[in-house]
Amino acid sequence: MSRLAIIAGGGSLPLKIAAAHPEALFVAINGAGVTPPDGVEAADATYEKFGDLFRKLRAANVTDVVMAGGVARPVLNPARFDTKTMMLAPRFLKAMQGGDDQILRTVVAVFEEAGFAVRGAYELLPDLTTPEGRLAGKKPSAKDLADIDRAVGILTALGPEDVGQGVVVDGGLCLGIETVQGTDAMLDFVARTPAKLRRGGGVLVKAPKPGQDLRVDMPAVGPATIEAAAAAGLSGIVIAAGTVLLLDRATVTEACAARGMFLLSRAF
Repeated sequence: MSRLAIIAGGGSLPLKIAAAHPEALFVAINGAGVTPPDGVEAADATYEKFGDLFRKLRAANVTDVVMAGGVARPVLNPARFDTKTMMLAPRFLKAMQGGDDQILRTVVAVFEEAGFAVRGAYELLPDLTTPEGRLAGKKPSAKDLADIDRAVGILTALGPEDVGQGVVVDGGLCLGIETVQGTDAMLDFVARTPAKLRRGGGVLVKAPKPGQDLRVDMPAVGPATIEAAAAAGLSGIVIAAGTVLLLDRATVTEACAARGMFLLSRAF
């Protein structure tokens, strides 16, 4: 019989999966700031001890893993590596010279080579993705639609370079591109953009990069994204239908409507 382990970073997503799958082993990544929920079997883990992690998973009869929640690039201390991690270190160090997608693909490969099936959060909580349509707020204006097209073009161009899951465009001007610092940092940067560079409003478009492994790195939009977008003075948010997680949907749609922003899901 299969058993799931939730390799948990920060945010609400690991907790949502745990609520839907209380039989799962909840593995908290050290430094991610996540607290295991009450009533579930829990363990901790560090990126410096993969051998220890694999032993814990096998001892708990885990066959499948899902990696959920936000984690920063780890600062690794070779003096703390166990034997397994020491063997993997050259692969990880090489991957860390590239983008996030390269790192995550390496992590997935390591888990699969150890005999674990890697699952996506969208498989376990399919209601977190959305079909095409306007989910909240007003109908986008002609300017908004032009900004959306411009943003999609930018994401399409940057994706092959393993850069960007989000971009902000206002009046055809690119005000921000999401890099390793994340969406919130980009939106804070946009909020501080001088008024002379703004055209009034603007849109945030979130979509995965071409070929991105959505099992471990599906873009997400939650209540904090709405607050940051509103603080940046944006007119609306667009997510890629079926390939972006919408966390706390009711709260997100209500927040968009209350702040006069649209939320649109569309195929790219």
